[in-house]
Amino acid sequence: MSEDQGFAAVILYSFPKLEEIERVWCQGEIRFPYIPGFLAFREIPLLLQAFAKLRHCPDLILADAHGWAHPKRAGLACHQGVILNVPTIGCAKSLLVGKYKLPGLKKGSNSPLMDGKEVIGHVLRTRTNVRPIFVSCGHRVSLATAVRLTLECCDGYRIPKPLRQADRWVKQLRILHTSIHNT
Repeated sequence: MSEDQGFAAVILYSFPKLEEIERVWCQGEIRFPYIPGFLAFREIPLLLQAFAKLRHCPDLILADAHGWAHPKRAGLACHQGVILNVPTIGCAKSLLVGKYKLPGLKKGSNSPLMDGKEVIGHVLRTRTNVRPIFVSCGHRVSLATAVRLTLECCDGYRIPKPLRQADRWVKQLRILHTSIHNT
């Protein structure tokens, strides 16, 4: 399998029980290089193909990316939400832009992510004594709601369940397809 091949996976869950309803995936050529700040241009085409396979329409999308907490205030979570017209939250594992004070160590502690005098997201502790994640608005969701819903999608791990499981599944798909193509 070549390096220009990518995978996208979407797992739809019920809320608030977080029971799996449906999962879809796709594989295809990646046509845009990795450039920090331009992740949407690289990943959106495959994500849209995966979302098109869903039989059920999601009420909310948690994106493994930034939304408003982006240098241009338009990260992948914003693009995805606008294109699909679905409320979207950006949940990123690392900082792209802004400054913050570390939130308290307890689950649920959070602090504003600032770019100058503008609040562009929140730094959220999703589990006691673990590194926080970066939550921002993607599309049609307030920041307070984004923080609350992200926290409600956490099941004892740092990364919210829908994102963690989709990421794990993509890794499994990549390994499976690599081993098939190498035999």
